[in-house]
Amino acid sequence: MKRTISTMGAFALLAWFALPTAAAVAEEALGNVNNGRVIFQMGKGDDVPACQGCHGIDGNGNDEVGSPRLAYQVDTYILKQLTDFAQDKRTDFTMYQMNDISKALTEQDRRDLAAYVHTLKSPYIGSNLDQLRRDGAEIGDAHEGKMIAEYGAPGHGVPACKSCHGFHGRSAGRMYPAIGGQNYVYLKSQLEAFRAGANTSAADIASGNKEDNARTNDYMAQMRAVAKNLTDADIANVAAFLTLARPNTPGNPRSPSHQ
Repeated sequence: MKRTISTMGAFALLAWFALPTAAAVAEEALGNVNNGRVIFQMGKGDDVPACQGCHGIDGNGNDEVGSPRLAYQVDTYILKQLTDFAQDKRTDFTMYQMNDISKALTEQDRRDLAAYVHTLKSPYIGSNLDQLRRDGAEIGDAHEGKMIAEYGAPGHGVPACKSCHGFHGRSAGRMYPAIGGQNYVYLKSQLEAFRAGANTSAADIASGNKEDNARTNDYMAQMRAVAKNLTDADIANVAAFLTLARPNTPGNPRSPSHQ
C-alpha cells in the first residue's frame, strides 16, 4: 500500500511540474466574452453553427446526442480542446462536427469562446440515470464509482479521480477539467476513448493513424495511464457517480475555485 501511495504521489508531482502554472494558463485563456457569447448563441457564418444547438443555452449538454456539459468548465481546458480539434490532435466521434467547426474558428474566436464558456454557471444537474435506464442504457453503480473517485482502485493501478480533479470532480484550480456533474454518456465514452488511446502507439499518434474512438490528447498521457487499468464496470461506475456529484456538501461548502 505504501508503495502504491508513493507512486501515485510521485505521478501527481511530476504532472504538476510538467504542466503550465495556473497564472500562465489563465493569462493564455483570456478572450472577449461578448464575442464568445455571440458565437455560442448564434454561430458564425455558414461553417460555425451556434454552440448552444448541441450544448444547450445553459451549457448543460445533452445525453441524447452525447454532448458534454460545458457549464462550470475550466476556460483553459476549453481552449485546449478547441485548439486540439482544429489541429486534429483530437477527433470528435461524439457529434462528428467539432473538428470542422474548430477549423472554421480563428485562434481569437477560440479564445473568446473559452472565455464565454467560463462564465456559464448553471446549477449542477448531471444526467437522469433513471431515464437512461428506461431508454436501455447500461448504468453503473454510483456507490462503487464513489470509491474509485475518492480512493482509487490500488488493486489494479487506478488512482483516485480527486487527486487531480478535486473534490467530486469540481476541478483543482485551473490545472484539470471539471468532471463532476458531467453527462453520463459523455463521461463513459471519453473514459473508453482514453482506454483505447492507451493501446495506440506513439508512431500511430504522430502519423494520425489511430482509431477514431481513441483519444490521445491528454497531458503527459495521464488519463490514458489511468484508463488502461479501468474495467468496463469501473468506467460505468465512475461515470454514474461523477454525473451525480455536486461541488460541495454541508461538510464541505467551498465553491469550485475556478471562478
